[in-house]
Amino acid sequence: MELWPGVWTVLLLLLLFGLPALWFCSPSAKYFFKMAFYNGWILFLAVLAIPVCAVRGRNVENMKILRLMLLHVKYLYGIRVEVRGAHHFPPSQPYVVVSNHQSSLDLLGMMEVLPGRCVPIAKRELLWAGSAGLACWLAGVIFIDRKRTGDAISVMSEVAQTLLTQDVRVWVFPEGTRNHNGSMLPFKRGAFHLAVQAQVPIVPIVMSSYQDFYCKKERRFTSGRCQVRVLPPVPTEGLTPDDVPALADRVRHSMLTVFREISTDGRGGGDYLKKSGGVGEARL
Repeated sequence: MELWPGVWTVLLLLLLFGLPALWFCSPSAKYFFKMAFYNGWILFLAVLAIPVCAVRGRNVENMKILRLMLLHVKYLYGIRVEVRGAHHFPPSQPYVVVSNHQSSLDLLGMMEVLPGRCVPIAKRELLWAGSAGLACWLAGVIFIDRKRTGDAISVMSEVAQTLLTQDVRVWVFPEGTRNHNGSMLPFKRGAFHLAVQAQVPIVPIVMSSYQDFYCKKERRFTSGRCQVRVLPPVPTEGLTPDDVPALADRVRHSMLTVFREISTDGRGGGDYLKKSGGVGEARL
């Protein structure tokens, strides 16, 4: 029993000196500490948001509460988010936002530019992510089971009706999964079918590469800058399901062009893309 005080002293010394040493000496350790805090802090903020959102119940207006509580996170990590083109959002009609998807840090850019009455479409697994899942449900986030195609199509049909009857906008990541390679994956067509079915415009949003300050493969997470560019809306009036493949390709091409441009202008990932050869010749 006399050994216990010594054990606790050793543990305390490890916490006081070992963790700071890892922080300053190991970029990988710093990466894991930052990501652990990022995820833990979001879960904690969700706990605070739940009772406030519960007053309204499940309501898209609760997304304003989540946005307000998350806006400060970028300052904790020294990430400067620059928004351009926000005037392209249609002022008073439903629409579908499509955006590239790089990592969980996309949440920072999304909250910076999120328009009113706009909710993301997310994979159903997020619903079971503890306090974050409940907070998202209360904020009206639309959950889709991607493994059950029939259910996903049914949900999309319901969303199309909701867009028109409740003046709601939706945010979709058409790549379908996070992409860390400094480009864009081929787009899935669900968001475009949704926009065509509802006959509402598509608003493309491009977030510049994070590679100059964040790289999961290299376990690197420092401070940096990210540009969020809102592109002019793409109309869908008069289009049919047969037009969806060409529409998806056209929107992806315009977004990829802008992604390459804003990721090489000194804001967000330019150095990495130049070194990796990921920069094409396309320019606006």
